[in-house]
Formats: sequence, C-alpha cells, structure tokens
Amino acid sequence: MADPRIAAVPVHECGEPLRDVRTEGLAVDDRKRDPAGAFAHVRAGLLERLVDAQERLPRGLRLLVFEGYRPPALQRRYFEAYLHELTERHPAWTLQRRREAASRFVAPPEIAPHCAGAAVDLTLCTTELLELNMGTPVNASPEESDGACYTAAAGLDPAARANRQLLCQVLTSVGLVNYPTEWWHWSYGDRYWALSTGAPPACYGSVAAVR
Repeated sequence: MADPRIAAVPVHECGEPLRDVRTEGLAVDDRKRDPAGAFAHVRAGLLERLVDAQERLPRGLRLLVFEGYRPPALQRRYFEAYLHELTERHPAWTLQRRREAASRFVAPPEIAPHCAGAAVDLTLCTTELLELNMGTPVNASPEESDGACYTAAAGLDPAARANRQLLCQVLTSVGLVNYPTEWWHWSYGDRYWALSTGAPPACYGSVAAVR
C-alpha cells in the first residue's frame, strides 16, 4: 500500500451504501465487533459478490467474515500502533522505511480499502462455524507468523495450502483481488483493486461512518 501508484489512482465515488453482511446470511466472527456494528458492513456491490462467492463453495463450507468497514480514525490507530511496534523492533530504520514496512500490513488511512467499505477480512469455515486450517490465524502479522501470512508463503502444510487455493478461487471468480501480504484480505472497487485490475478509476472512496 506504500506504492505511490495506489494513491495516484482517481476515485469516482459511486455513492453505493454500506450494508450489513449479516442480512444476507453471511457468518460473522464477533472478535472485531464495535458498538455501531461497523465491522459487519461493506459496500453493496462487494456484499453481492461475497454472497455469490459463498454459493460457489463446496457443500458444507461457508465464508466467515472478520471485518469489513473500518472508520478512518480506527484505521489510523491501527497504523500508528503497528508503526510504533516496528520502531521498537528496528530503531535504526528511517521513518520512511518504517512507514513503508508498516504499509505492507496496515494501509495508511488515506488509501485504506477498509475505510471505503471496499475490503473484507475473512476465512473459510464449516457450516458449524469451525474455521479451516489456513496456515495462520486471520490478522497474524509478518513478524508473528514468520511470513506465513503472505498468501503465497512457502512451507505451508498441504491442507492449509489447499484451503487458501479454494478461497482464492472463489473470490477471484467474482472479481475480488487479494492483498498478497494478507491471505485473508480481499477487496473490490477501491484504489488497490483498480490498480490491480487495470480498471481505474476506483468507484469507492473513504466513508466517514456507518449511516
């Protein structure tokens, strides 16, 4: 997300509303719950694609959503906290290097897909809501996971690799793109999606709050 080409992508906001994924029968993990329920919201177009993706999964499997929309103030807190962690781990790094490293895992608020309601963190689970083995937990940092959080990480066991491939297959088939440092992070309609697909401009810009 530190790539200046992402920030340079224009946004032509389409005005699509945020919608609660739970209204369409998607399973939601409550660990990121907030008082307003913002975490369970995404843009309407993204929600339609998530429902389509779930229908393409093998019988007995479901998508499990961890977090969708994230208010800009919360995104800033996440970014600054991770930047602080990197400062403590690498005091000799310049501020620019730390910001670039932080941006690989937590997007700066001004370009963050979550702040546009255009991104979703999710995994696969059974119909009994038991999470499948994906190699790391959702939101495991590169430091915590020794790089296994990268979507194409080497050294995963065969089950985790197969489960990631299945997730990638169904989500790419409905037009979503993955951020390669986080196997669980997928987006549609944001700046990163537009740059990745060659479809500028982006159609979803930052949203101040769930209305």
